[in-house]
Amino acid sequence: MSKQINVALIGNPNTGKTSVFNALTGLNQKVANYPGITVDKKEGLCKLPRGVKAHILDLPGTYSLNASSLDENIVIELLLNKNNKDYPDVAIIVSDVENLKRNLLVFTQIKDLEIPTILVINMADRMVSNGISLDVDYLEKALNTKIALVSARKNTGIDHLKTLIANYRDLSTEPCLNASEIDKSYFERLQNAFPNQQLYKLWLVITQDVNFGKISRQEMDVAAFKTKSKSDLKRLQQKETVKRYQFINSVLKEGQTIDASKATGLRARLDRITMHKFWGYAIFFVILLSIFQAIYDWSGMPMDYIDASFAQLSEWTKATLPPGVFTDLLADGVIAGVGGVVIFIPQIAFLFLFISILEESGYMSRVVFLMDRIMRRFGLNGKSVIPLISGTACAIPAIMATRNIESWKERLITILVTPFITCSARLPVYLIIISLVIPEGRFLGLSYQALTLMFLYLIGFGMAIISAATLNRILRFRSKSFFVVEMPSFKVPLVKNVFITVFEKTKSFVFEAGKIILAISVIIWVLASNGPGDAFNKADTIIETDHANLSQLEIDQKVAAYKLEHSYIGIIGKTIEPIIRPLGYDWKIGIGLVTSFAAREVFVGTLATIYSVGADSPETLKQKMASEKRENGLPVFTLASGISLLLFYAFAMQCMSTLAVVKRETNSWKWPIIQLIGMTLIAYFISLIAFQIIQ
Repeated sequence: MSKQINVALIGNPNTGKTSVFNALTGLNQKVANYPGITVDKKEGLCKLPRGVKAHILDLPGTYSLNASSLDENIVIELLLNKNNKDYPDVAIIVSDVENLKRNLLVFTQIKDLEIPTILVINMADRMVSNGISLDVDYLEKALNTKIALVSARKNTGIDHLKTLIANYRDLSTEPCLNASEIDKSYFERLQNAFPNQQLYKLWLVITQDVNFGKISRQEMDVAAFKTKSKSDLKRLQQKETVKRYQFINSVLKEGQTIDASKATGLRARLDRITMHKFWGYAIFFVILLSIFQAIYDWSGMPMDYIDASFAQLSEWTKATLPPGVFTDLLADGVIAGVGGVVIFIPQIAFLFLFISILEESGYMSRVVFLMDRIMRRFGLNGKSVIPLISGTACAIPAIMATRNIESWKERLITILVTPFITCSARLPVYLIIISLVIPEGRFLGLSYQALTLMFLYLIGFGMAIISAATLNRILRFRSKSFFVVEMPSFKVPLVKNVFITVFEKTKSFVFEAGKIILAISVIIWVLASNGPGDAFNKADTIIETDHANLSQLEIDQKVAAYKLEHSYIGIIGKTIEPIIRPLGYDWKIGIGLVTSFAAREVFVGTLATIYSVGADSPETLKQKMASEKRENGLPVFTLASGISLLLFYAFAMQCMSTLAVVKRETNSWKWPIIQLIGMTLIAYFISLIAFQIIQ
């Protein structure tokens, strides 16, 4: 049986690399991190002809092998290190038929590394509408490669691509051109100094400021080869790029024909509207409003069904299984805790659906361009928008995405303010609190609840901008950067890509959050079901003595409440209650605040567990929270306490995983500690002011 083939998927951003990856792997894919590096590593399996399997690695987008960001370094490190387990047997360079000239630069560089290489020309279905024709036979001969014309949208060319991958040993490893001609004497000296190494590999190791693992010490020691200054090397890199484009131009002059008269002007007309300095922002605002309204309108029914189902499941468990510790743990700990997360699957899935559609359609790049105008005024640039927008899914990958920001100051500011952006982990907290304290009326057809949710997203973004402006004045770093954004063509989102994105991200959210919530729910149940001293152990006697005139049902309810208050978890809540009481919170909410530092969404699971301990009624979590009373008989969740709680979670750093990533990305505990203290203080005082004004 032949070994599994390693395939590296490489290309410029927005060439449809993800579409090709999805077409090859389907749902046989996973997302992890590169070892020791907080950057997404997307990989999957593909079945090839004759029963061969390919391990497909989707590398970060790169314009060339002259790295200018940490993401691009990953591509170079892999291609230069044959000891890496993911080192490719074959490289697939994905290009866009409308931007072939620019996309071929990285192709010619990888060919110089003598790696078997396939050129995929994607979006072939757009050739006719854009007046493009290709002489594939000529291009294959001129580029020393095999070409797959692919349309991921129409699923054409994928089988041919799989055949080429399976037959990768037949591919030419000859370079397209002789790049050493830019300075023959220098490259001759370099080759003579290291006769057993590939010449272009030596050149990349000398010119790139990256970590090549073992190769820089065991295979080659180029540190001693200092015959040129950094500025001279930079000029040579520029000469290399010019030479490569001269070669690419000569090839495309013969192999590509473009009839401009056939190209439609639809993209230009749409760009004039979507990037207009007034209508562009208005359109984006309307899109946001529509998204949040749809999240509420479309997910209401499935959420109610899930909530009721888990309440009934918990009651059925108590009624069916024999009474005891295990039954209580299962019904009040596990089922209640997991149900507190599963209920939000519809809304989270819809959020990912809309974000995926915006990205697939090409509209998100226009948003990035629009926001650059705003960002510049606050010490950021347009590239900061990408982390801020992706922060709506999760702050962790959003902070990782700052690696393509060249300026350290702008990157640091973006890292520090990104957690203000409302992530999907906050969504469960927002949704349950909004449903409790915000009425269900409508204004101009938009529900108050949807408007509240959008307001929370906007104030998170607003606080990120204000904080960025403040940090820009405080931090005394000198830096300069330029903003370049790829502007892809508008296209109808590919259903398969959207489905895979929604499925993978929702699954990741549920399982990652589910593991944390399940563990914490069990711990909370144990702490809530046990306590020290007579106050907990003799609760029955104490309540029966003080309330002899009550019915047995009322006595049981008071015993359960008394035990919970004097349990270990109750003691923790009572200890911190004086600090949070001015915000309108009781000790049970305080427990939720403490546990949600593990992950924000744990807050809902914590309350689901706390309110389930000792409860015998099959009420949903929302019903239990709505009926919760203070000692004076007033509801715990009022408009004042609800708004205060929403604002606290909008601004607080309630996520230890995010802190860990900030530490990794800044290589210091200084910045995450400043971030934690600063965000907590902002959240506390804004929540305090809001509660005191509203109550």
